Amino acid sequence: MPSERTNSVYEFGPFRLELREHRLMREGQPIPLTGKAFHTLRALVERHGELVSKQDLMSEIWPETTVEENNLDRNISMVRKALGDQSFIETVPRVGYRFVAPVSKTAPSPADRTTRTATRQEIRFCVTDDGARLAYAKVGSGHPIVKVADCFNHLDFEWDSPIWRHWVREFGNNFSLVRYDGRGSGLSDWEVEDVSFEAWIHDLEKVVDAAGLDKFALVGHSQGGAVAIAYAVRHPERVSHLVLLGGFAHGRANRDPEGFKTQLSLVRQGWGRENPAFRQFFTSTFVPDGTPEQMQWWNDLQRITTSPENAVRIMQAISNVDVTDMLPRVTVPTLVLHSRNDAWIPFDEGRTLAAGIPGARFVALESRNHALLEGEPAWQKFLDETEAFLAS
Repeated sequence: MPSERTNSVYEFGPFRLELREHRLMREGQPIPLTGKAFHTLRALVERHGELVSKQDLMSEIWPETTVEENNLDRNISMVRKALGDQSFIETVPRVGYRFVAPVSKTAPSPADRTTRTATRQEIRFCVTDDGARLAYAKVGSGHPIVKVADCFNHLDFEWDSPIWRHWVREFGNNFSLVRYDGRGSGLSDWEVEDVSFEAWIHDLEKVVDAAGLDKFALVGHSQGGAVAIAYAVRHPERVSHLVLLGGFAHGRANRDPEGFKTQLSLVRQGWGRENPAFRQFFTSTFVPDGTPEQMQWWNDLQRITTSPENAVRIMQAISNVDVTDMLPRVTVPTLVLHSRNDAWIPFDEGRTLAAGIPGARFVALESRNHALLEGEPAWQKFLDETEAFLAS
């Protein structure tokens, strides 16, 4: 696939295709496109006037994955819908496609280059029924996606972090992304009485209502997956898709009591401190293949996101989660993904989720990282699978 860092801008009709910014514009307004649909349009526009075979398109858009032809057909349909005009793309039956509209290629102006950089997330607050203030953020446009809060979050710190910035960029470019800090961490209130699984479900209910969302996709990573499952069971009419990455049905206290005691002891002794043993434990389980910069970010995360006391309370609540009985009651389309060598949440937990949720699709990712890192093949596969699933 061509480099995402190219500066080229293509103009055709009322549209601008900005490759650096990974966006399609019409008269100054962004037009939402999934990542694969964007790459489909890009491939055709870059070779405008040429007949591009279906096989060439699929090889370019999915360079490391074998896909069925209907995936390409679906992308073409999405592109045509975004353009609102069938005449831009000509279909040559059983052969391929040709972009037939006149196209001009330019370099972006300085104003174009600063527009994306100046775009920031909108951080707002809502108040729960028990009085806790929750921080939530919105960025991007298109079909809404809510990323459920996981272990420890910080909306502002994550924006430029080497662990989460690619999440915000990729999903914010193609969808309307809503994130929030869980109670007891980040920009949300740290002084809260109730830190429990039930409270986390109510927090998600409050955030989506405050954000004005009607129907949306839920992405649950780590313990956020269990919260997403519970919400989808209670409110199936509001969830369009359910994506679970590195999730679990049983918390660690239920599946590995002795390991949980060791983990909790380390949290009590080392949270937020320059403790080499603690750093080694968390780094080797969350991001074992991380760079020094990424590992240092995990150390900073501890100090910034929450207090040692809250870390213990949150860990205890996470480890006692058990959503096994809820799995058969999930009725929304579900995609489960799990790193094969995830040291934080065992691979078998992902298989348990997929086996228990009716009709769920399971994808194994070749990675050791619990938090997928930018640049690793597993991250790209996660994006590809998720975008195809959300487009279905």
